[in-house]
Amino acid sequence: MHMGNTSRIKKRLLIFILIPVLAVIPFLIEDIVVRITSAAILIIYVGFIIFLRDSIKDGIPVTDQETDEEEILPDEEQPLEEPPLEEAPTDDYPSYDTDDGEDFVIVSANKKVEVSSHSANLPGGRKNFFKPPDLKEAFQKIANEVIPENLNQDDQFGFILEKMLQIVKDSFLAHSAVFFWYNRSKSQLTLEKYISSSKDISRRKFDVEDDVLSKIAQNEEPEILSEISPTAESDVIRYYNTKQGIKSFVGVPLYYGKSLTAILAMDSKETDAFGIETIYSMGRFVRVLSILISIYDKKFEESHSELRLKALLGILASEKKFESEQELFLTLEQAVKGLLHWDAFTFVYFKPEEQVFKTAKIANKTTLKYVGENLEIDLNNSLVGKAILSGQVVKIDDSSENEIIRYSKSEDVSFDGSFLAIPMMYDGQYYGVICFESLKKNSYSGSDIKFIKNASKIFSFILYSFSTQKVLKNMLSVDIETNVLNLKTFSDRLYSDLLKAKELDVQGAIALIRIDDFIEQESLFDGDPFPKVLRAVARLINEEMPDIGLLGRLDEKIFGVYFFNVTTKDAFLWAEKLRVKIARQPIAVSTKQTTYTVSIGVASASNTTSIDKVLHNAELALNKALEKGGNSVKSIN
Repeated sequence: MHMGNTSRIKKRLLIFILIPVLAVIPFLIEDIVVRITSAAILIIYVGFIIFLRDSIKDGIPVTDQETDEEEILPDEEQPLEEPPLEEAPTDDYPSYDTDDGEDFVIVSANKKVEVSSHSANLPGGRKNFFKPPDLKEAFQKIANEVIPENLNQDDQFGFILEKMLQIVKDSFLAHSAVFFWYNRSKSQLTLEKYISSSKDISRRKFDVEDDVLSKIAQNEEPEILSEISPTAESDVIRYYNTKQGIKSFVGVPLYYGKSLTAILAMDSKETDAFGIETIYSMGRFVRVLSILISIYDKKFEESHSELRLKALLGILASEKKFESEQELFLTLEQAVKGLLHWDAFTFVYFKPEEQVFKTAKIANKTTLKYVGENLEIDLNNSLVGKAILSGQVVKIDDSSENEIIRYSKSEDVSFDGSFLAIPMMYDGQYYGVICFESLKKNSYSGSDIKFIKNASKIFSFILYSFSTQKVLKNMLSVDIETNVLNLKTFSDRLYSDLLKAKELDVQGAIALIRIDDFIEQESLFDGDPFPKVLRAVARLINEEMPDIGLLGRLDEKIFGVYFFNVTTKDAFLWAEKLRVKIARQPIAVSTKQTTYTVSIGVASASNTTSIDKVLHNAELALNKALEKGGNSVKSIN
């Protein structure tokens, strides 16, 4: 092995000696032809040597002469003969000469080299990812997630904010992504939403102190902590209830209207998890959030104003008529739905006959326990009593801070949040209190209170008008629409006539006359035809009334007629004559004329002074007439 290397070295020395010889010849011989020839041979010779060396490096096959120069080892030193490689489809494999110490061995388990041309080998050396069978469905479920129905503006923004925090957390491989509102006037931070690998986050208010979040609020600039000591974690990171092993933190301010409004923060259990580039990326996120806030703020103002206007116009509609207190209370409840956000609404009404304030209407949107209707207000020891006695608005931002009495000591309420009570007064007299309660703390702002106070003046006037009309109606003896006796006066006079009839031992009868329904005809007219039909029927009945008798309006569509000293048979004949007259009498409504019918029930009123008994028997007869399909007369002896 060494002898072969020595012989190879000698050959190379002889080859390289020719180079200085050829280089010296031009200096020793003056013949210009010999000089040029010597220089040309030198250049060709050197170039040939360089070409041979480079060709070996580039993998070009060497000449047969170089192959023959390779030393043949003795038989005992010959390596085991290996089967020849299959001929490559393109180029032959080159062989190389090696110097001493440059020997190398190629180890290969397979003699045949295979080249994979599978489509999984994508440009750039990346392989195709595993595609799950439900990839499309899973993606569409995320991309097309529907915003839950019946959400107000705040809840809609909270839904979007939660999705944004999920993106932030996943993008930076954070342990938690947290969003805080900043209240400058109270110097407080309120944790609004968070996405975290931990379930031990406290969603509450934090006073601005000397922790890292407070520094962001005070300095209005981003903060990064790359390594948090385990002993200092609970002091630096205050929104966890217990230690989490947080090592890194980053937080950035969010500006709205050029003032600090919120803080977006992240933390990680890895040391030095965030850098300056993280702050710049989070800056883009908070910019998107500030744009969303401005859009929702503008949209909320417009939509809220429209809802408030619609609510006020609804209660001021010209066709609104309040026939009973319950109808008035229901209308009031519908009106306030668009005025403020509330989870529970209570209308406290003054009962003049009892001279007390009581809960008259309760609306509870939650499943939590709340007060019921007809609960008397404790004027001296409750928030509503305070509003009544002082005539001032009572507002509680956080009802969980202290034990409070809203209406009465006997109340059973499990609400915690905001409470608002607004007294309703007109012309120096209190008619009630409207109360709102929200599960959200600090729910009612100064502008909300100012608006609802002005709106309550409208409600107070409506209550004043309703109460005044009620008093005036009680003072009247006739029905305003038909000019016949009202129910109270008819009942009083009927009792007096029943006593007279019994004392004189004379007969009597009573008839209940009901206007048949004509719903199918209402579409023929622009407005409601009933008032005109009601007055026409009352006029026709009055025209047929006997000299001694009573006529009164007992219900919306029912008239009552009492016949003194008249038998049931004669009353039946009178009723049949009246039925035919009404059915044949055209009544002009708007630009059309049509006919209407009545059903009549006749009963005996002899030998009794019981108004209820007499009216009950007449009602049974009327029901029989109605069961026949209307436009008929039935009697009971």
